[in-house]
Amino acid sequence: IILLAVNGIRADNEDNKLHAELLELLPGLRRYAYSLCGTADDADDLCQSAVERILEKGVPEDVVLAKWAFRVCRNLWIDQYRATRTRELAVENPLLQDINISDDSRRTENEIQLQQVNLAMQELNEEQRSALSLVTLQSMSYKDAADVLEVPVGTVMSRISRARANLMKYLNTQSTFAQGH
Repeated sequence: IILLAVNGIRADNEDNKLHAELLELLPGLRRYAYSLCGTADDADDLCQSAVERILEKGVPEDVVLAKWAFRVCRNLWIDQYRATRTRELAVENPLLQDINISDDSRRTENEIQLQQVNLAMQELNEEQRSALSLVTLQSMSYKDAADVLEVPVGTVMSRISRARANLMKYLNTQSTFAQGH
């Protein structure tokens, strides 16, 4: 669907250039959206919304498209997260996310580990998860991640350090729990 949004609009050469650049960014943008949302369907929706927003509003002058796209994606996710949280609190549902863990015996150990890491990522606060995702999943430099997040480089470094420590703590807790049962 996203590809249709990018390719489906015929325009001048500048728009064609933007479309081509967006196509190159899509895999990384989708991975980043997944790291924020935690589910493939929500990540696809978020990525689609980000691309639509960029195509609709354009890109400011003197802005690197990649940084702008990740920033748009992050801001849309924050808006969606807040709206979802508000709705859930309004109906007195304390759970922010329904996590369905399958006991299917066909799951491989790698899939279980990946699920544990995804769960651990969801335990991080948004600031730590965003910083860690940009640097580790998107291979951005600390400076580029700082630009996307609109914070100093030192803040990104601190958030990543805390995120890694929290991930290890969470995963060790889960491992200890699993061994005890």
